[in-house]
Amino acid sequence: MIVSARAASAALWILLLAGCASSPPPPVAGTPAPVVAAEYRLSIDVSQSSLRELLDTHLDLARFRASSVPLGAAELQRLVRATPAEARALLETEGYFNATARVEQTDERPGDLRLVVEPGPLTRVSGLQLDLAAEAPLPEPDQQAVLQMARQAWSLHEGDAFTQAAWSAAKSATLQRLRAGGFPLARWDETRADVDPEAARAQLSLRLQPGVRARLGSLRIEGLERHSESVVQRLAGFQSGDRYLESRLLDFQERLVKTQLFDAARVQLLLDEPGPDGLYPVLVSLREAPQQQATTSVGYHANAGQRVGLEYLNRQPLGLPLRARSKLELGRELRTAEFELSSHPQEDFTRRLASMQYEQDRSGDQISTSLGLRLGWLRDTTDDEQLTYAELLRSREERTGCIDRRAAVSLNRQWIERRLDNVLLPLDGHHGLLLVGAGMARDDGGSAGFARAQFKLGVFRPLGAHWFGSARIEAAQVLGAGQVALPEKLLWRAGGDDSVRGYAFHSLGPQAIVNGSPAVVGGRVMATASVEAARPFNLAMPQLMGAVFIDAGQAATSWGSYRPQIGWGAGLRWRSPVGPLKVDLARAEQTGRWRLHFSVGIAL
Repeated sequence: MIVSARAASAALWILLLAGCASSPPPPVAGTPAPVVAAEYRLSIDVSQSSLRELLDTHLDLARFRASSVPLGAAELQRLVRATPAEARALLETEGYFNATARVEQTDERPGDLRLVVEPGPLTRVSGLQLDLAAEAPLPEPDQQAVLQMARQAWSLHEGDAFTQAAWSAAKSATLQRLRAGGFPLARWDETRADVDPEAARAQLSLRLQPGVRARLGSLRIEGLERHSESVVQRLAGFQSGDRYLESRLLDFQERLVKTQLFDAARVQLLLDEPGPDGLYPVLVSLREAPQQQATTSVGYHANAGQRVGLEYLNRQPLGLPLRARSKLELGRELRTAEFELSSHPQEDFTRRLASMQYEQDRSGDQISTSLGLRLGWLRDTTDDEQLTYAELLRSREERTGCIDRRAAVSLNRQWIERRLDNVLLPLDGHHGLLLVGAGMARDDGGSAGFARAQFKLGVFRPLGAHWFGSARIEAAQVLGAGQVALPEKLLWRAGGDDSVRGYAFHSLGPQAIVNGSPAVVGGRVMATASVEAARPFNLAMPQLMGAVFIDAGQAATSWGSYRPQIGWGAGLRWRSPVGPLKVDLARAEQTGRWRLHFSVGIAL
């Protein structure tokens, strides 16, 4: 019995010691429990792909799935419990106010989570009530004008889907329209959307506080050092007391920039400083451009070959309110020199100008040298340009063993219209040019009267599915002059980057026999046309596009002998800050040869 008791006691001590060796040490107070990482997979079951993308992007359970931060099992269960309510809140922003959501998890595969969503009916706008605040300080005619403007600008109409994005956009766009239309202090006094989830209807109620109809006060001009304030005041385009419109200030700002007298210009209404007469001052902040500026350039153009250039600009020669510009370009095919003297803009936005141009063109089968003098005036506004000028032109046409001297004097009028979404990089809109002129021409055989007309039109349109289209046409004609030869610069040729691609610059025109060999000369009629479609290669980089095109055109002595030539091909487009850079490879149907073309900008 004694031995058995001792044996039992020894066995008990052995078991106790073994248990102490295999058990973990007791936790120390304040030490956090270890985190057990939980891995899981989430699938979202919803009928619409757009809603699936919304949930997959914004749900916490979806975002933590790809996170590198370890997620504990307890935290995972908390997210699972919160997900249905979070999904319903997200769906409400898209107009689904009666949605149901649940997370399914099976015991067989606990790491697989499935979110099942039934969005329910889409809520739509059932009515709109838009009123003015009771204390709106406006006379009755202005109140009606504000309400009409606001209702025209409102974009969320009865029957439209009611989403948070559409609701916010409609409110912002309406205020922007009112503030631009003469009520810069307009704000919402109250906005409310009463949603009936069961009926899937939303009744909208808004109360508008338009503020006063603002009127323009005096100009406060900052930043002038050399130029007088009268130069700025002449370009305002409005008088003190005129009704405020945002477009008036933007047009004023653009006119200041287009003078090239200022490197920067900003025009804004001072809403915090109304005058005692109720007018709001207009602040004009300017930074003057340097008085003198010289620019050199080296480049290559597909039409004229290699070239170097030098340009000198003096914005106030001898302290006078004038602008003097001199420009020299030397190219392989084309050499030009120009001097222009113009006044600063006057009150009617016109500038008086006088210029002299020298040009030598070696691109064709002859050497054409011309000297021109111009006197006229230019009226340049935001969207339109009108140029009226008298021109004296003398030319010397040199072919092998033959020299022709010609001269012409004419009075000309040119109109340019631009209705583009972006002047440098247009994707929608149109621009056009119309030139008419009449005068007298003289050559070695006598003199005669003539008339001249030119028309250009360019159209840009988005075509859908990220395609963009453009088209251009040009037609020109010279009338009269009988058998008198006009200076080559007053005649027409086709071919080149902005004409018919696939053909060399000015290589299309009437054929004349000079010393037994054919030569291209200027024609009295000309017409060209082009159609082009372009699309980005990658939507992540929309400024780089590929394009396909077809061109047609010709110059001739008369419409009876006009036979258009065809060119077609493909190219690259880069929407650079200075305009589209175009590289085209085109095939000339007449010769079957391919030609590479380079150009920058939109020609008119």
